[in-house]
Amino acid sequence: MKRILLIVLFLLCFAGTASAYQFYLSCPESVQVGLPLKCSMDSNLPAGTTFDLAFYQSGYTSTPISKQSVTIQDSHATQYKLFDTKGLPGGQYKLEAQFRGDDESSLSSDSITLQLPVLIDRSGDITITSPMTQSIDEALRIEGYIAKVGNDGVEIAVRGPDGVIFGPQWIGTKINVQSGAGVFTQHVAVTMPGDYDVTFSDSKGYIGVKTFKVSAQVTTTPTTIPATTRVTTTRPPITVPTPLPTPTKSPLSSVAVVAALGIIGMLSVSLIKKR
Repeated sequence: MKRILLIVLFLLCFAGTASAYQFYLSCPESVQVGLPLKCSMDSNLPAGTTFDLAFYQSGYTSTPISKQSVTIQDSHATQYKLFDTKGLPGGQYKLEAQFRGDDESSLSSDSITLQLPVLIDRSGDITITSPMTQSIDEALRIEGYIAKVGNDGVEIAVRGPDGVIFGPQWIGTKINVQSGAGVFTQHVAVTMPGDYDVTFSDSKGYIGVKTFKVSAQVTTTPTTIPATTRVTTTRPPITVPTPLPTPTKSPLSSVAVVAALGIIGMLSVSLIKKR
């Protein structure tokens, strides 16, 4: 009797396991910041089952970054989702399959619904010494150095508004004896303004990306300054009235004065005698 009960319990457990659905989420253990994070999903859940694949920055608290919807197809073929990591800080992240309703409760115990990839940030190893904003007549000057690269060279690719215009191509680096950094310089001709992403890689893999802004050539138009015209205001002449002539008294000559005095004297004597 005891043996029969054990057999029944085993069959019940087997039936329970057989009726459960499997779900397997797989993501890389680590990826360089700037490269897409690619995750795969395999499941025998019924076609039409829909869930969300959520991307979080993991820390003391989980910070949501993005979310993508996934629907199981009739073929049950492996499905892939890509998550952009450009501009994210390095560290621990989380990918989680979030089911709707009671779908998660129907999964088998060996199902995998959570992954914890690490983003590796090496962008700080790149130092750009040429201007990050350049005019189209001088662009594109890519100059700088990468920590600890020495003479090993660096691979760059340049993507602009029209797609990839250079590389991926290895260029030489010259070691800085003091720091061990690899100094590089490269000129890539561009024909239109816009943002240009320069991707850097070395023998260890992807390093990071730097974005240059190329502006249109500024055409200098000579500014014509109108000549200053001096306006001369002609005032009507002021007519000054001519002063009347001052009567001029003719001075008496000395002879006339003497004669007059003589006559006066004679008249005086004549009058005295008559008296």
